[in-house]
Amino acid sequence: MGSTQDLSQYAAMQARSALFDLYGDYLRPRGGRAPVAALVRLLAPLGIAAPAVRTAVSRMVRQGWLHPLRLSTGPGYLLTPKAARRLDEAATRIYRTGGNSWDGRFDLIVMDPPAQRADRARLASNLSFLGYGAIEPATWVAARPTDEVETLLAESGIRFERFTASHAGGVDGAAALVRRAWNLEEIGAAYEEFVRTLQPVVAPIHAGSDDQEAYAARFTLVHAWRTFLFRDPQLPPQLLPEQWPGSAAADFFDTHAARLRPAADRFVDRCFELASSRLPVTAS
Repeated sequence: MGSTQDLSQYAAMQARSALFDLYGDYLRPRGGRAPVAALVRLLAPLGIAAPAVRTAVSRMVRQGWLHPLRLSTGPGYLLTPKAARRLDEAATRIYRTGGNSWDGRFDLIVMDPPAQRADRARLASNLSFLGYGAIEPATWVAARPTDEVETLLAESGIRFERFTASHAGGVDGAAALVRRAWNLEEIGAAYEEFVRTLQPVVAPIHAGSDDQEAYAARFTLVHAWRTFLFRDPQLPPQLLPEQWPGSAAADFFDTHAARLRPAADRFVDRCFELASSRLPVTAS
């Protein structure tokens, strides 16, 4: 395997976050399981050391995201049903395969927020991931309702009421509600920064590049793109400003994610082969 460019200036990845990316983008289509040796090999090009991988895996087991199992090649880890559902939802939004139609109605959640600040922050992050924005501390709204929100709130012990509402002010009134729930100007600027930052990461990779280099560049691209799941509710076009920067960013992402996929897949398959051969795990 060849050497990989230093990507630390573009994404300081935490092992746990990178494992979610790895399972969601590469391992879910391969059965959602992998030996530990393969996990270590696959995160090494991102600058994540073996001890950090093992610590993150243990934490994900405790949190109910991974399940330990014994593979023919040694110890490994399988996605739990909860993790598989979350990653499938994320993939639908990352690759926008679920459509983006809107019936003119909003999903409205009114709740009793948690008393502790850390619990409120955690809940806000999870609601943002599901596409909800706060119009008041106890009131959250989404244009793209999901049943997972009820599971989330129930598991968190949150008392809530849920309503379906049409905005009386038509599209203009709905757009005003959207501006209360989300800072679209800030999100748009983040999309522009995404393209500026990732262009020098993916552009130098060509057909003659090493598979590991292509994998590391694509992993960085997807990792950065996935952060928008917590920022952008993926609103329907009629609720977005004209010349929305997210559209150009999505085209940029789609082009390079697809272009780099074959080489990245070859690298992943090679790591599985090396793990199966029980060769020592070493950084490339």
